Amino acid sequence: MSLSTLLHSDLVWLAPALALAGVATGVLAGLFGVGGGAIIVPVLYQTLRFTGVADEIAMPVSVGTSLAVIVPTSIASARTHFEKGAVDMATIRRWAIPVILGVALGAAIARNAPAALFKIVFVGISIFTAVRMLGGYTDWKLGETPPKGPLSWTVGGAIGLLSALMGVGGGQLVNLYMSLYGAPIHLAVGTAAGVGALVSAPGAIGYALAGLGKDGMPPGSIGFVSLVGFAFIAPMAALAAPYGARLAHKWSKRRLELAFGFFLLVVIARFLASLIFRV
Repeated sequence: MSLSTLLHSDLVWLAPALALAGVATGVLAGLFGVGGGAIIVPVLYQTLRFTGVADEIAMPVSVGTSLAVIVPTSIASARTHFEKGAVDMATIRRWAIPVILGVALGAAIARNAPAALFKIVFVGISIFTAVRMLGGYTDWKLGETPPKGPLSWTVGGAIGLLSALMGVGGGQLVNLYMSLYGAPIHLAVGTAAGVGALVSAPGAIGYALAGLGKDGMPPGSIGFVSLVGFAFIAPMAALAAPYGARLAHKWSKRRLELAFGFFLLVVIARFLASLIFRV
């Protein structure tokens, strides 16, 4: 792809919107441990659709690019949470291999999956998480101690699989899972940021490979990863993530839960509109 082609890409002229999305992504990644995909995916999806990219291409490219952006963002966020003592390293080590395998499977499914599948998975899990957070239903628990052994590995694989389909770095799923076993939300957020690094790197590679040879890709893409989108979003997100992480540790448990719940409602509304009205 020539430099001239990239400079004439509509994505370049929408750079301010992408950079602003990067700042929001970084703050939210640090604040909620979500990796920022919940911002990147809808923003980049709408940007690609605006530039004429087909729906069946725009959605996986948005997810793949989101995973690529989450690599530096989640590392920056996790580092700050780790300094605050809010990362469960035992869980991250236990899930490392299962998560990566799940991500690889999710990326393979993404090659031929319909665009609606990504949105339905995203909305379904987001609704459950938002209701639990906003309602303060802390009694909705699966137990007091997370399982270990094969069951824990299965959970890690499922988180990797669903994260690859949703492009959200696993943070939302890790938050939900850990809170269902009574973990403090600050610990859940910090651990989610760490898992984001496990999900995003192999996920981005998988999406890049899965999209090779596909027709109708936007300019400056490697498979399902837009290098133009990455270039404008990732630096801003990585710079803003530590600020969001520090802010999270200044907020109370309930305030953080409410903020995360309302954030999810906005994202849910956007994706439902896309599913129902195709906008």
